[in-house]
Amino acid sequence: MQVKVVKAIAPHLALLGLTIGAFGCSQETATNTPSSPDAVATPAANTTQSAGNAIKVAFPSRSDSTDLQNKANAVAAYLSKEIGSPVEAVVGDDSAAVEALRANQADVAFLSSRPAIKAEQLAGANLYLAEVRPSYSGKQTYNSVFIVPKDSPLQSKGSAKETLQQLKGKKMAFTSPTSGSGFIFPVSELVKQGFVPNRDKLDGFFGQVSYGGNYSKALQAVLRGQAEVAAVSEYALQPPYITAEEGKKLRVLHAIPNVPAHGIAIDDDVPAEKRDKIVNALLKLNQKENNKLLSGLYNSTELVKVDHKTHLQGMREALKTVAIDP
Repeated sequence: MQVKVVKAIAPHLALLGLTIGAFGCSQETATNTPSSPDAVATPAANTTQSAGNAIKVAFPSRSDSTDLQNKANAVAAYLSKEIGSPVEAVVGDDSAAVEALRANQADVAFLSSRPAIKAEQLAGANLYLAEVRPSYSGKQTYNSVFIVPKDSPLQSKGSAKETLQQLKGKKMAFTSPTSGSGFIFPVSELVKQGFVPNRDKLDGFFGQVSYGGNYSKALQAVLRGQAEVAAVSEYALQPPYITAEEGKKLRVLHAIPNVPAHGIAIDDDVPAEKRDKIVNALLKLNQKENNKLLSGLYNSTELVKVDHKTHLQGMREALKTVAIDP
């Protein structure tokens, strides 16, 4: 039994501009590794099984993921052993993963909630599992949070409207225009409270609007006095996004619950029997002897089964409120 190792694809391919061949780049064959959670697939000289029979799993790069290709290879080796089929590990970004599902260049993908909705639209893929972190306020959901300096005069009030009203005229740092917790959910809250009509009118409420590009940079803008407020995920208030010492200098002004956790989508072309094998194998990553494989990817410590429609409902509603297509 063998595992195919596919070299990482370019991290910034446009969703619909990605060519089908992007996931068909040069490959090298690796043998199945031992069952050790820290094992990494290693090259082998020959292969006896066609790459066309392999299950292809897409692992998007994220700001808190390091050495992702090797870690993905180790997970692929584990899955190959559990499922009894060769598995290919492919590293790209969320957009490339969605396009790979659409073009039948991937069967499984780790996705955040907005790309998961796009994967459903374009490829008929559904989420079957969600990632859980100890820092999540909900088991498979987390909070989007407005963050201010610890000594900020801005204070949490009795209602969301009273609290957020204080932000008028302030310097605001969002994570990025595509971030769920760092833009879509906080802007949706501002629209619901009547402070802005849509995402294009933010400058009519804030004195300044900037985008950090990721959680760390948005928070650094507040720490350095370049912004008075930042919008990020609740789990970004700790390493590796900022240091523990920096975290002590910040506090949550307002929290928005029920942001869907990232999950694992499986293409609708995968037969039900094989899909069940994949899901069951992934759930075994929760076991102590395998858990380092899971936590090493994206710092999650558990996978839980979810209903695709129910899990993503909060993101659908937020996107509709701010008038953004998935």
